[in-house]
Amino acid sequence: MTPPKPLVLILCTGNSCRSHLAEGILRQVAGDILEVASAGSKPAGYVHPLGIKAMAEIGIDISTHTSKHMNDFLSRDVETVITVCGNADQACPMYPGQLNRHHWPFDDPAHATGSEEEIMTVFRRVRDEIKAVFTAYADGRRDQMKGN
Repeated sequence: MTPPKPLVLILCTGNSCRSHLAEGILRQVAGDILEVASAGSKPAGYVHPLGIKAMAEIGIDISTHTSKHMNDFLSRDVETVITVCGNADQACPMYPGQLNRHHWPFDDPAHATGSEEEIMTVFRRVRDEIKAVFTAYADGRRDQMKGN
């Protein structure tokens, strides 16, 4: 029997944008070795449509994702918590009992202004920044597993 995959919980405040981009990317690059979920301290109740569009452009479908509250995971064995809140004035949630904690702040593309194309440019930039960081994280986790 194979042991359960470690659960990585990606947290943000609203769980509508950055955490879903990160969840979709990490699940694509490391879903074989990690269970990946996202949640928020104050869930917005939706996944941002431009986030869904930006991810579809790189072949990742997050259209079935839902905005969840971090308390939904209190009964789960969370191995790693990664917060992706950007600005210092955002209340990034803390999570009890995790083994590992990382804070990798990203700009919130939901706050972008301008034309839809200008806003999409911000969504693409943040998506690509998240992809670079979370792909490197997945590579590091694979390297760790080889060493064990």
